[in-house]
Amino acid sequence: MKKSTRRIRNIVGGLVLMGIVAGGGLYLAFPVQMGTVAGLCRNYLLSMNAPTGAVIIEQNPAYRGAPSAAGAVRTRLSTGAEDWPSYNRTLSSDRYSPLNQIDTTNVRGLKVLCTYDLGEFSAFESGLLMVQGALIATTVYDIFSLNPATCAVNWRTHEDYVPTLLPANRGAAYLDGMLFRGTQDGRVLAYDFKTGKRLWETRISDPKLGEAVTAAPIAWDGKVFIGNAGGDFKGGKGRMFALDAKTGKVLWEFFLTPRAGSETALGPVGASPLDGSTWENPPGIPVSGAGTWTSYTLDTNTGALYIPGGNPAPDFVVGVREGGNLFSDSIVVLDAQTGNYRHHFQVVLRDWHDWDASNPPVPIRTMGGKQLLAVAPKNGYLFGFDLANNQLLYRVPVTRMENVDVPFSGKPVHFCPGAVGGDEWNSPSYVPETNLILVAEVEWCATVKARSERRLKGQGMGAPWSGMATLNPFWLFGRADRDNEWAGWVYAVDADSGVWKWRLKSNYPIVGAMTPTAGGVVFVGDVGGNFYALDSATGQKLWSQQLDGGVGGGVITYVANGAQKLAVAYGFSNLQWPVKVATAKIEVLGLEDYAVARNAVP
Repeated sequence: MKKSTRRIRNIVGGLVLMGIVAGGGLYLAFPVQMGTVAGLCRNYLLSMNAPTGAVIIEQNPAYRGAPSAAGAVRTRLSTGAEDWPSYNRTLSSDRYSPLNQIDTTNVRGLKVLCTYDLGEFSAFESGLLMVQGALIATTVYDIFSLNPATCAVNWRTHEDYVPTLLPANRGAAYLDGMLFRGTQDGRVLAYDFKTGKRLWETRISDPKLGEAVTAAPIAWDGKVFIGNAGGDFKGGKGRMFALDAKTGKVLWEFFLTPRAGSETALGPVGASPLDGSTWENPPGIPVSGAGTWTSYTLDTNTGALYIPGGNPAPDFVVGVREGGNLFSDSIVVLDAQTGNYRHHFQVVLRDWHDWDASNPPVPIRTMGGKQLLAVAPKNGYLFGFDLANNQLLYRVPVTRMENVDVPFSGKPVHFCPGAVGGDEWNSPSYVPETNLILVAEVEWCATVKARSERRLKGQGMGAPWSGMATLNPFWLFGRADRDNEWAGWVYAVDADSGVWKWRLKSNYPIVGAMTPTAGGVVFVGDVGGNFYALDSATGQKLWSQQLDGGVGGGVITYVANGAQKLAVAYGFSNLQWPVKVATAKIEVLGLEDYAVARNAVP
């Protein structure tokens, strides 16, 4: 080798080494900021040759069909359906819209009416609201109001604070002229709906323990219901709160893990059967987990508040937390007025995969007359519980399963769904005309090697605490498979029998919320930016659009200026997901020159 060549290589090697050292130092000093820059550059490179969207649709020959709903009467622009006033439209979370101006016969005529570019790179996972003539959305730092027909900005309010390791926010709640949202530094904020002026703030969690308020609250009867995330950090523990909507005062608090004697309550504590008997942790392994990070469901007829509880921690090392680890991986049912415990459904009985009960469940009155609770956690199953006796009716796999019972140890284990697989923050939805539950899933497997108990004890309080033996910050929750091996699913499952009728496989995962309508259409988007309209009875693709960015937030439908419209939140630039990097946007679509008169009810 020539001396000049060797000298050049030495210089290049030295510069690379200096860059690694400098980058590592900056990462340790500013983990969120450096992680964001590095992560977005990484995702940009990984997604450069991303394939176009493709779907495969399959019908189930074993499906025997639900009782006919052919006699059902449809109306146009049903009263009370014009808005989308809560995260899942209704407090009961079924996401079904009675609107049917846009239907299977005309959906191909959808056109983009306007687009609002937020001008920032963000893990844009916000559920959208349309209420009182305004579109409302949030980012990690902002809350804003748009004209729902033109995308013109009414106001936009910015907050400054230091976010957690994986910044996210999933939306706002509306009640009585006020808006409510959580922050990454552990607060709940209230704003004036018309002006965006902040009205009050209440701190409900400790950011020093990695706790944050990422979930979209819901609001009812003068109360705001919200809990904290952070169950993947050492010492982070989930709690649920009801706040007074006018003042922010804590009306009640409920602990989703056993309350330690040193933990101070912020308000009256709801009655609970929970004690430390289900968490057999040795010294140095504090009880951690059961954060709540998506949103909630409320049955206003019974006052039952349904809370999805996250995974226990350390996520992948089950041997240091023997027992059932209640109320992690559970749907906890509380009395909305008092915060007192009513019941719980633990959907993952012993979790070492990070398989949260992640999103709000859906209470359904089925065509067969059952009162059903549909639950879709991250473990890849759809559960149907009979609310008459709280018994399990069925458990249906709705994504790829592999090595689900293999214990983790010092050797790597490949398993599906991975820690970011299954059903993330989108709830199931229900179509009453066909009795079908629709559930969207992620097929993305991962490989985990468990960290030793000694290393777990040595980590500081508030540190990421997954229990993954790695130095790579992108592998904290397992080494995910390459993105050419991932997929997404939509399953349509009979609500009474649990038998699937049709299923769709996308070549990209689906994390954003989907929306079925009385027009026989379901709208869904994937992280590759493919936005689809499907026939909700058959899964047939009716229309599609390629968006400039992945769909990570909500898809909603509403009425503005007398016509049905859609709005979709996209631009999903998330550090964990190797998808196209794009600024966050909201797009509004509708039918051009739609004649409302021709759809009027006689």
